Amino acid sequence: MNRPDGSNEGKGQGARKAILINEHLVVYGVPAIAVPIPLPVQVTATVSRGAGLRVLILPATGENPGKDTDSDRYDAVRRVLKSMGLSETENMIQIQCRDDLPGWSGLGSSAGFCVALTQALSGALPRPCSKEEINRIAYEGEKVFAANPSGIDNTVVTYAKPVFFIKGQALTLIEISTPFTLVIGDTGIATPTSETVGDVRRSHEAEPALYQHYFETCGRIANLAVLSIQHARIASLGPLMNDNHEVLVNMGVSCPELDRLVEAARNAGAMGAKLSGGGRGGNMIALAEPNQASEIEAALQQAGAVRTMITTVA
Repeated sequence: MNRPDGSNEGKGQGARKAILINEHLVVYGVPAIAVPIPLPVQVTATVSRGAGLRVLILPATGENPGKDTDSDRYDAVRRVLKSMGLSETENMIQIQCRDDLPGWSGLGSSAGFCVALTQALSGALPRPCSKEEINRIAYEGEKVFAANPSGIDNTVVTYAKPVFFIKGQALTLIEISTPFTLVIGDTGIATPTSETVGDVRRSHEAEPALYQHYFETCGRIANLAVLSIQHARIASLGPLMNDNHEVLVNMGVSCPELDRLVEAARNAGAMGAKLSGGGRGGNMIALAEPNQASEIEAALQQAGAVRTMITTVA
C-alpha cells in the first residue's frame, strides 16, 4: 500500500501452533502432527527511501509506543530481508510487531512472527509471495531462534491448517472430519528450545539404541494419531497423547511443573494430555470433550497454570 509520504506499507498476521504429537523428534525424521492456535502476531512493515532498520515490539493492546529491540527478532528480520533480496543499506525499513505472548512458550511465537513479517514485507515491496515462498522465507528467519529448526512450526503457521509433517518430505495437510477441543495450560517457565534440543541430541549420541527405540515408538504413535483424526476416532487420540508424553518424560524433555499440569488435566477428565513445544516449561495441552473443557481449564489453573486457553481444532 502506497502512503502519502511515498513509502510503501504491508501488513501480515501469523498464528501460533501446538505440537499434538512428537516435538523434538522431527529433526530425526520422525513424523509429527501440529495444529494452528488462533493467537495472532501482527506485523506492519514500512519501506521508504533512505537507509536503516528499526524494529519495534509493541504489546497487542494498550498505547505503549514500543521500543527498539536488539533481540533475536531483530536478527530474524535481517535474515528475512536477505532472503527476500531487500537491503537495509538501500532502504529505510521499519518493522512494528504487536505481540503480548512471551517467547519460549512452546506455541511457536517465533514462527508466527517470521510468517507475519514475510507477509508484511511482501505487501510493502510489493513482491507477491506464494504460500510456499512465505514458508521458505519464514524458515530462514526461524534459524535465528533454533540453530536447526525442523520447519514444522513455520509450516503449520503459514498454511494455518493441521499438518502431518516429516522433515524433507512433501507436506501433508490433515483433513479434520470432526472438530476436537484442546485446553492449553502455561507453566509460566521460559526455557529456550535450543537448550533442550541440545540435551536431546547429546543423549541420543550417548544411547543411540535406546533413542532409536523411542523414535520407532513415536513414529507408530504419530501414524495412529493421524488416522484417529482423519476417521473421527477422537477418543482414541487421547491415549496416544498420553503415550507420547511418557516417551518425552523418559527423554528428559518434561519437568515437574508440566507433569503436574498433565496429571491435573487427566484427573479432571481429559481424554489425554501431554507437554507441547520445547518442554522443561512452556505449555501443555489436554484433549477434552467440549462440555468438560471449562472444568479441565479450572483444574489447570488450580494446579498452577499461569495462563490457560480453550481452542477448537477444526
